[in-house]
Amino acid sequence: MTGVMCALLGAGARAAYTASYLVIAGGASGGSADTNTGTGAGGAGGYLTGTSTLTPSTTYTITVGGGGASPGSVAVGNNGSNSSALGQTATGGGGGGSSLSFGSISPANSGGSGGGGAGTYGNQGGGAAGTSGQGNSGGGGNGSSVDAGVQAGGGGGGAGGTGASSFGDGGNGGSGSASSITGTSVTRAGGGGGGKRTAGTAGTGGAGGGGNGGADANGSAGTANTGGGGGGCGTGGNTLRTGGAGGSGVVIISVPTASYTGATTGSPTVTTSGSNTIMQFNSSGSYTA
Repeated sequence: MTGVMCALLGAGARAAYTASYLVIAGGASGGSADTNTGTGAGGAGGYLTGTSTLTPSTTYTITVGGGGASPGSVAVGNNGSNSSALGQTATGGGGGGSSLSFGSISPANSGGSGGGGAGTYGNQGGGAAGTSGQGNSGGGGNGSSVDAGVQAGGGGGGAGGTGASSFGDGGNGGSGSASSITGTSVTRAGGGGGGKRTAGTAGTGGAGGGGNGGADANGSAGTANTGGGGGGCGTGGNTLRTGGAGGSGVVIISVPTASYTGATTGSPTVTTSGSNTIMQFNSSGSYTA
């Protein structure tokens, strides 16, 4: 009996341990339009990094947010979905602004990082706000009523910088932020580039997975599992152009290898770096400490 009790005490004697985390939400899509508009780009998903104490035998749910889908009609971009892990919730990126009718602006959405504003004939929208501690605001659009060639959308905000406003060309997306949680520095959560009404120079997606804007063309999608925002589109006539979809989010958790249990669901990619084991969740799952 004494031996059994000692065994039970030994089984329950594991100490709590510290995990490092990187939680990134899904990026937003750029706006879509069908009449004389450069739409705003999608903002990157919210970006959170830090440490948390894990309790042995506790199961921690990991939720990885999807990127915002490209609008199938004339509309503001769709926000990305939230990601969460270890008590932290990153907010999905904000959709890029659009023009719903000739000269009428539909504003960008706020989010983890905010969407960029649209620019159309005689009207322009401002960039939307990001979430404090998670991302930055998008840039404003350009809506000259004199020169159609400068009507363009602003860049989406990124984890590391604001989206650029349009001054004739589409605004570039805000830069993402770099993390070395995996043992290698990787930049993620860049904002999308703004679209331009006419052929020319659309905005470039921010470093870290932001999609490029389109010049009288569709926007490009943000990169999967970076939380990058999708690019805005541009149209100089009555042809529907769509903003690029947002990139899905990611959750990465690093724990001491000596404490790692291997008890996961959701098929994370598991690697080691130094004395740590790293779990990268590209889709939702769990870890039991």
